[in-house]
Amino acid sequence: MKEIKIDTTIATLLNDYDNMKEILIDINPKFKKLNNPILRRTLAKLATVKQAAIIGGMQPIDLLNRLREAVGQEPIDANLSEVQEDTTQEAPSWLNLENVKQTLDASELLDNQKNPLAEVNIALKKADSNAIIALKSDFMPEPLIEEFKKQGKSLYCKKINDDEFITYIKQ
Repeated sequence: MKEIKIDTTIATLLNDYDNMKEILIDINPKFKKLNNPILRRTLAKLATVKQAAIIGGMQPIDLLNRLREAVGQEPIDANLSEVQEDTTQEAPSWLNLENVKQTLDASELLDNQKNPLAEVNIALKKADSNAIIALKSDFMPEPLIEEFKKQGKSLYCKKINDDEFITYIKQ
């Protein structure tokens, strides 16, 4: 079996290791979202162990080592704990709530077999250039944030509480 690393995708883990979905859910109940087939086909392909840890509110090194131990690999002694995103930063100057044209709910989209990344991109294409799309989620949507950054979009993620985040995305 391949060595599990911090940048291994969740989809790779699910494909390479029997019972990995159950192992992840046992480690952190927030990973029950992996029971959703849309999430497994979409976000799991994007999300790395590091990003999944952030979604689960864990330190990446902790998740990495628990996964490695679960499949019989030696834990890694490394300081990877600095990756936790700071969600207390000030809102950017471009964020004008009057320009929020649509608010999407990531959990609702997934429950309806829709891909949040694709739905936000569709909404942005339909909107004018100053429009902002808000995406509500019950986790820090780290894989989506990374994808939007790769697309050159401006974004800001605000933590409302441990189970509520709003990510504002602008073209």
